[in-house]
Amino acid sequence: MAKKDYYQTLGVDKKATAEDLKKAYRKLAMQYHPDKNPNNKEAEQKFKELSEAYEVLKDDQKRAAYDRFGHGAFDPAMGRGAGAGAGAGGMGGFQGFAGGGFSDIFEEMFGDFMGQQQARGRGGDSSRRGADISHEMEISLEDAFQGRETTIKVATWQGCVACGGNGAEKGTKAEVCDSCRGVGRIRAQQGFFTVERTCPTCGGAGQTVKTPCHICGGSGRNRREKQLSVAIPAGIEDGTRIRLAGEGEAGTRSGPAGDLYVFMSIRPHRFFQREASNLFCRVPVPMTTVALGGTIEVPTIDGKRMKVTIPPGTQSGQQFRLKGKGMTILRSPNRGDLFVEVQVETPVNLTKKQKELLQQFASDSPDDKTSPQSSGFLAKVRELLQDLKD
Repeated sequence: MAKKDYYQTLGVDKKATAEDLKKAYRKLAMQYHPDKNPNNKEAEQKFKELSEAYEVLKDDQKRAAYDRFGHGAFDPAMGRGAGAGAGAGGMGGFQGFAGGGFSDIFEEMFGDFMGQQQARGRGGDSSRRGADISHEMEISLEDAFQGRETTIKVATWQGCVACGGNGAEKGTKAEVCDSCRGVGRIRAQQGFFTVERTCPTCGGAGQTVKTPCHICGGSGRNRREKQLSVAIPAGIEDGTRIRLAGEGEAGTRSGPAGDLYVFMSIRPHRFFQREASNLFCRVPVPMTTVALGGTIEVPTIDGKRMKVTIPPGTQSGQQFRLKGKGMTILRSPNRGDLFVEVQVETPVNLTKKQKELLQQFASDSPDDKTSPQSSGFLAKVRELLQDLKD
């Protein structure tokens, strides 16, 4: 039975971009995944076809070979026929090489001279390391200050419980590949060359599973949700990455698991702004307090209150430093500082008497004495205007 066109399998046009291919594959893979369609042979077959099509089309070189030669580009039989003659066999040989991209062509051409033993060393090992995964986590500024331990839930590929991760149905086991006899590579004559390529039967594993596990389909893993504990250190900053070794995707055929990376983001605080280990806050202060002097209370990140002395004549924007009242410094017993910025609040909703008092204050107070900055500014403006006239 002829294979279906890879583009038709994924439901995309031949001009589809890499992102289009990825979106189409993800959508269909979720629909036909064996975990969502247990004991459904049609869905299982469809999933295999989707995976095969995407594996080829996501690789630019494989895709180019497929666009030119179709499914024949990956037919091992075509490669073996190349030794028949330099004319008819030449194209067949190229088709055989195209399945693995340019790197495989180089390896096949010079496999007997460079790295053949290394390639053989890879044979017989059917396990593969699992992929690393990431998880985003949002915490409060208070959590970042004091640190805490929390739990997260992550859905990822885990070792299959039914088969113990080896991919074989219970009571059976993986067997030595009949095609490569466990080496993972096969040799073929290509004209004047004897070349070596990955075994198409076992994919280089050197072993085949004759009776795949009915739960994982022979991969040795399935997708499940797991709960993990994450220790958030005190003083952690926004964007910090926490690595949980071995908590990523499980490897295939009992291979080692990848790692999980937790990316931390800190929610904006309603009162404090953070810069490294220092904290900043703006506090509105009545005009009378900054004019006559007094004290104000400000909260700190550790849930306490601190008194700040405001000297008479304090101006808006002036900062007061509270040493050691900022953020915890990561892996240090020290803390940053808290900077309190004063914002002078202009009185509103004045009574008639209050207005009269302010008017009397304005008439009795020379501007250059009570408001030196504004009077000085006005003097500079007058000088500027005079210079322009001259």
